[in-house]
Amino acid sequence: MIDLFSLEGRVALVTGGSRGIGEMMAEGFLRAGAKVYISARKAAVCEATAKKLSEFGECIALPADASGAEGARALAARYLEHETKLDILVNNAGAAWGEPFEKFSEGGWDKVVDLNLKTPFFLTQALYGALKAGATEGRSAKVINIASIDGLSINMQETYSYAASKAGLIHLTKRMALTLIADNIIVNAIAPGAFPSEMNREARDDDGKLAALIPARRIGNKDDMMGAAVFLASRASDYMVGSTLVVDGGLTWKR
Repeated sequence: MIDLFSLEGRVALVTGGSRGIGEMMAEGFLRAGAKVYISARKAAVCEATAKKLSEFGECIALPADASGAEGARALAARYLEHETKLDILVNNAGAAWGEPFEKFSEGGWDKVVDLNLKTPFFLTQALYGALKAGATEGRSAKVINIASIDGLSINMQETYSYAASKAGLIHLTKRMALTLIADNIIVNAIAPGAFPSEMNREARDDDGKLAALIPARRIGNKDDMMGAAVFLASRASDYMVGSTLVVDGGLTWKR
């Protein structure tokens, strides 16, 4: 069982890995034995998080703005300066935007969709060769797309581009999975609920009101996200293809 969930000898890249859910997943991979690269737009924060996470294993910062196809390719090129193969890719970097329907801007649409939906596709494409090199007989390479429960059920906040991007990413996960499984690259997704982060300040600053709405009666914690991420990155999930793992304390089914 230890070997089934072990990431010993594996190399991972986590976008948006300097804080929130990305940092949680990076720590989980390190604790399971992987070497982890984390990427984030703010260089100082990325470097500081990598230094902090190095307590658990080898963690390397790759500061970059990975937004859109151009940003994705630039990040891939930076990664390939260090490694020739990639075992685990986590497409986690994301953005949100809220405005009333009648005022919702094209800039708010493009910023979110470029990072949340376009980047996962083109970063995976740019690292396709490295992922194929990481996939060996008996050991699959893994791609984990971080979606959201807002892509599965309706959140009445006016975050139109965010909801559309996350619903699109869930469907894109299925389509990519059916292509890449032929190369022993397994693609799945996680749809998190309320986890504390800079993006989800309501969960971060929860005074009990949000937790009361969740069937599990609490906000998601680090162990919840580490467990889900290590499961999808390890051999334990090798027969899951194109699935979305919902980690939300039951909130999706209550909406």
